[in-house]
Amino acid sequence: MGAVMGGSVLSSEDIVPGLVWAFRIHADGRPEALPIDQAMDVTHDGLVWLHFNLADTRALQWLAQASLRAPEQARALLLSKDSYQQLHTAADCVYGVISDLLRDIDDADDDTGYLRFAMTEHLLISGRHHALCAVDATRRSLEAGMRVDSMAGLFETIIENVADTMDGMIDKISLALDEIEEQVVSGESRHMLQKLGPLRRTCVRLHRQLGGLRLVFQRFEQKGPADLKPALQLRAGKLAQRLDGLDRIIVELRERSRLLQEELHLQIAETGNESLRVLSVLTALLLPPTLMTGLFGMNVKGLPFVDTETGFLWALLLILFSSALAYLVMKRIGILR
Repeated sequence: MGAVMGGSVLSSEDIVPGLVWAFRIHADGRPEALPIDQAMDVTHDGLVWLHFNLADTRALQWLAQASLRAPEQARALLLSKDSYQQLHTAADCVYGVISDLLRDIDDADDDTGYLRFAMTEHLLISGRHHALCAVDATRRSLEAGMRVDSMAGLFETIIENVADTMDGMIDKISLALDEIEEQVVSGESRHMLQKLGPLRRTCVRLHRQLGGLRLVFQRFEQKGPADLKPALQLRAGKLAQRLDGLDRIIVELRERSRLLQEELHLQIAETGNESLRVLSVLTALLLPPTLMTGLFGMNVKGLPFVDTETGFLWALLLILFSSALAYLVMKRIGILR
């Protein structure tokens, strides 16, 4: 087995374990998918992208043993489990960790995954522990014939697909908030808190992810080495600008979801207060009759209407009169509207 990550590309006499896909980009920018279940001959001119499943221990062993002409820090980052976004350069190599949304069976999930990569002029080695949206979208674009002129251009395409995935998630959140807002305005907001909570959590996650990724490219734009080879020069400022625009939208959606949640809490509190008011009124109306029945139930001499044939009717009239009197008193003092 042999592997070189530097001026020449990579060659291997054996099947590379843990590969999810592999592409060769020819000198004219034309992509070619390489079979991952066969020994590879990728010593020709052009660019090579190898994407690994880092949950496969064989892939980790291969990356640890392969003769990669790259900084030791780059190899260590590929094999690490760091979960914060970062971007570094060393010895004509760009390496780091970026976040992406996990890919469900047919759509993006709101959970976050991480793409680890090391990139030279001619070779991009990337890996993930779970299926990610952006790299999968880039793979489909290459299979559809997308032309690539440099390794930096391929990496920028991955970042653009990260932004596109976020943009699609933003559209879904905005539509869901529109539906919840319509329910809140119309007063049919029962069980809306159960839907609003996950949306707020998704907004917080996306803001954290976009903010971190934007900061990574802003730092790269400010502190990136000027002597980096042209094929590795990233348009970090442009990428940071787009990520910043998406982050602003996410912050607005987060604030909107917070205001909707406060409105729902107010409606719930008003409903509870109304229920307590009704309960208090009923208690006040029933308190005088309860007192009257208690008085007539006393087993003592001298109770009125004891020897009267129509005593029960008079007692009933007194009970009704006490309730009517309580009603008039509450109406007078403004308890009843």
